[in-house]
Amino acid sequence: MPRPSRHLDRDLLAAGRRLYEEGGCAAISVRRVAEAAGANPAMVHYHFGSRDGFVRALLQTVYDAMFADLSLVADERGQPLTGRLRHSLKVIARFVRDHRALLRHLVREAFAGEPAAVDFARTNLPRHLGVVGRLVAEGQRDGTLRHVPVPQALAFVAGALGAPILAGAALIASGLAPQEVAASFEADVLSDAALDERIDLVLAGLAAHPPGS
Repeated sequence: MPRPSRHLDRDLLAAGRRLYEEGGCAAISVRRVAEAAGANPAMVHYHFGSRDGFVRALLQTVYDAMFADLSLVADERGQPLTGRLRHSLKVIARFVRDHRALLRHLVREAFAGEPAAVDFARTNLPRHLGVVGRLVAEGQRDGTLRHVPVPQALAFVAGALGAPILAGAALIASGLAPQEVAASFEADVLSDAALDERIDLVLAGLAAHPPGS
């Protein structure tokens, strides 16, 4: 019996990611994933054990790639605190932007109690929030950043960077946004330049001595 392709697991995950972006967990079944990847349904069980195991692997694989990049820039030697914080926020903001369809489903399902989404959130939210919180605390200790409770600082960061992407993209997708807002949303909110501008605003707001104070 020929051995399954060593790349088939990646093909299955790529197919599952496309399905998840379209409809969340409800769009994922062993049969649909196998069909989308051009594989035998038995291969999903071979590589991932079950449909739930596949969903968990799918979400974790997407997240772990981001977290590896985040860990590198957060701990980069020779970089000042503000540089490491800036680069860390860039990694997270671009991840949210590039995976916004997947993340909208994930957030909705986590609040609805979907086990795979709840387990993912419980396992991984503390990881990247912990990295950013550690950098904020470091900046507060060295006098670079203003002294506010770290959860308050994290809420400010998430509100400025993540909320416009997820809530804004959902509004655009719903068709409820004014036409002029929808037309410029990609350039004004989602582009690299727009993300970098919001990161500048975040860092200015967190600075111990904001410009003009």
